[in-house]
Amino acid sequence: MRKASMNIEFFKARRRRLAQLTPGCALVLPAWPEQYRNADMHYRYRCESNLYYMTGFDEPECVLIFRPGKNPETVMFVREKNQERETWDGFRYGLQGAKQVFGFDQTYSIQDFEKLAPELLKGCEKVYYTLGRNREFDHIMSRVLIAINGGWRPRFSLGLPPVEDANSLVGELRIRKTEEEVESMRKAAVISAEAHIEMMKATKPGVTERALHGVFLKSIMDRGADTEAYFGILASGNNATTLHYRFNEDTLEAGQLILADCGAEYMYYSGDITRTWPVNGRYSAPQKRIYEKILKVQKDCIAKVKPGVPHMDLQRFTTQALTEILLEEGLVRGTVDEVIRSGAQIKYYPHGVSHLLGLDTHDSGALQIKGESRAMESGWCLTIEPGLYFPENDPNVPAELRGIGIRIEDDVLVTADGCEVMTKGVPKEIDEVEALIGANFR
Repeated sequence: MRKASMNIEFFKARRRRLAQLTPGCALVLPAWPEQYRNADMHYRYRCESNLYYMTGFDEPECVLIFRPGKNPETVMFVREKNQERETWDGFRYGLQGAKQVFGFDQTYSIQDFEKLAPELLKGCEKVYYTLGRNREFDHIMSRVLIAINGGWRPRFSLGLPPVEDANSLVGELRIRKTEEEVESMRKAAVISAEAHIEMMKATKPGVTERALHGVFLKSIMDRGADTEAYFGILASGNNATTLHYRFNEDTLEAGQLILADCGAEYMYYSGDITRTWPVNGRYSAPQKRIYEKILKVQKDCIAKVKPGVPHMDLQRFTTQALTEILLEEGLVRGTVDEVIRSGAQIKYYPHGVSHLLGLDTHDSGALQIKGESRAMESGWCLTIEPGLYFPENDPNVPAELRGIGIRIEDDVLVTADGCEVMTKGVPKEIDEVEALIGANFR
């Protein structure tokens, strides 16, 4: 029998915390549907993050109904044991195994969800379920809600429980990481950092972006990662001016920079690092000038991360600081305030400087409350990633800067009085980067 990936008591504790927020209500969390390349070729399955967060259960074709204060409280619908399917697809816990290993109060066959769910949800003051994320399951939930209402469609109901967003509810728990979660995130960060170093060591003209991606994948797997947290970006030269470049097919050339945005997933938790380094081991004068300026912005922004600071302050600071660089380089005109009001800086800095990090690379949790930026709290994990991008076909960009894209990204844990850079193990200072890659040519 497979083991649960983390101590089941962690998941039970999460359900107890959620129960305090939702007395008299019910939470419904379905698994993602399995994906197929064709009728019999599976993609690797990855559990829906909220479902994993609340249960630790990572099989497809399952649904959690959590009813705080009711008996049974934790009801899980799972696949039944099936020897033939297990021969083809692998182990299944089945009803008894799921109940025994994961501590659910009651388990039923997934085939019985639509029949049993109406009675389980009847009488709940509110149902938390996220519409629009799993459209296949939305149809099933619609029928369940109609059944609760005695067959009448919900819009005619006077007694139907209101449906509210489960992602927001669970996200309120997920935004603050426990020590157990932080341990997994630190491990993901270290694995990701060491893999970036391996890519730097493998860099030289003639190597392909795809080959470097392969170095990253081997490195994280050798170090115990489950998979990559997202499809890695390996963008050389002008490719780095495309924010989500995905082809990874070009060959590195001397004089170029390579932007690597890659992260490992460990125990479902994500690392997310970006570094930009010279293919031939030395930054050119223009590359070095822009890189140093962006690095200063990144370090200054990291220094602002601490409890009580509104998260949006990081974006305001970064936008202003990068706009000042654009003015210094002659890429925009006017004062800083004038440029920002016009939005002219967005052409060269089109993204945010920070996002939450956790079970998802862009993790759950509200960053605004009633339209106001939320203050950072101890236990938050987030990225800091300023960047500037100068496409080679932009006639307004000086010739020496065309085709340069630079982003520097680290993973940061908010602590009681400041922050911890979890990805500090991968070099970003110019002398350290040049020393590491320059060794490839000695």
